[in-house]
Amino acid sequence: MFNRFAVIVIFVPLAIVLIALAVANRELVAFTLDPFNPSNPALTLTLPLFVMLFLALAVGILVGSFATWMRQGRYRKLARQRGVEAESLRQAIARAPSSGQGPTLPKPTT
Repeated sequence: MFNRFAVIVIFVPLAIVLIALAVANRELVAFTLDPFNPSNPALTLTLPLFVMLFLALAVGILVGSFATWMRQGRYRKLARQRGVEAESLRQAIARAPSSGQGPTLPKPTT
């Protein structure tokens, strides 16, 4: 239900705006990587403006995703460590003799 609502309310108007942007900006523009010789054809790319805008958007999404993934690395590492610790505690409980005192558990690692 929420997915259908999100598609109708968010993605359909966004698609309409992007299509209108593409139609309005279909003129060819030159993108050059050589600021000292802009007429150098080896370092100049000529594409419609909307293609360059969409490429810039895609590159921004990829760079932002990579930066977020890198920043969250410590939390993934901590989750792996806690998972290993939890599994060792489960194994210690399963191996422990059923005496009245309870199992001796290993000390947690931080």
